[in-house]
Amino acid sequence: MKLHLVSLLSLLLLGAHVQAADEIVESPTPDAPEEASTAPEMPEDLLDDEHAREEMAVNDFTAPSIAKVFESLQLLAPLPVHAVERKIPERMPLDRADLAIEIGFLIADGFLIVQANDLTKVEPLAKELSRYGKALGAGERVSRHVASLLESAKNNKPDQLKIELAATQKDVERELVALRDTDLAHLISLGGWLRALHVAATAVDQQFTQARAKELMREDIADYYTEIIGTLHPRISERENFTEMREILSGLRNEMILDEEHKKPIARATVSSILAKSAKLVTLASKRVE
Repeated sequence: MKLHLVSLLSLLLLGAHVQAADEIVESPTPDAPEEASTAPEMPEDLLDDEHAREEMAVNDFTAPSIAKVFESLQLLAPLPVHAVERKIPERMPLDRADLAIEIGFLIADGFLIVQANDLTKVEPLAKELSRYGKALGAGERVSRHVASLLESAKNNKPDQLKIELAATQKDVERELVALRDTDLAHLISLGGWLRALHVAATAVDQQFTQARAKELMREDIADYYTEIIGTLHPRISERENFTEMREILSGLRNEMILDEEHKKPIARATVSSILAKSAKLVTLASKRVE
């Protein structure tokens, strides 16, 4: 009798064990983490080598250098700075995404000032960079360069000004990466490129040649920023102005494709269209959250 009780108990325990095992098998497994989205491929000529060496040692973040963007426009010099002069708003934006875009504008304006050799405008620009940097939370890093910007302007050293402007972008990016806010670092770069594109398109439209028009045909850059906008946090990417910017950029890249196989010349109308779209993009990027 005792043996039968032991056997019965063993069977009951075995049954409970099997039932538990069945429940584990049948229970739903946790959702697998989503694969990280593939980062868009950045045009190599817009990557600052020093930036890559310093940043990639710490993280995988890179963004096009505004300095490199303006280096690529050297063949269009002198740039029509006065025709595209931008009035800096008296009131800073309240939204951080808008701050980032406008910091990109300011850094681009710095390179335009150097291009025009109008170094008297460096002081007000440096003050604005300092204000915007503080508002974005990178004031200490920006302040390191403001004094050097003013000193370089005073001593008429345009090459040093370029170095400091490029370093300003990199230092603000470092701060944003440390704060895990790489979206804003991308927006600084986007603001700089949009400003440069509008200036370049104006220059080519004013003095049209095939060689100069070819400098505008950068569908790879338009592709890059189209994808970047799509990777931003929905709070930014789903804003009406950013949605429209992405649509314009997507169409713009098609206009920028060179028909090298048939050696088809670039139409003057294409340049005019790029100019109109670049102006619209700057206007949309300037729209602030109220």
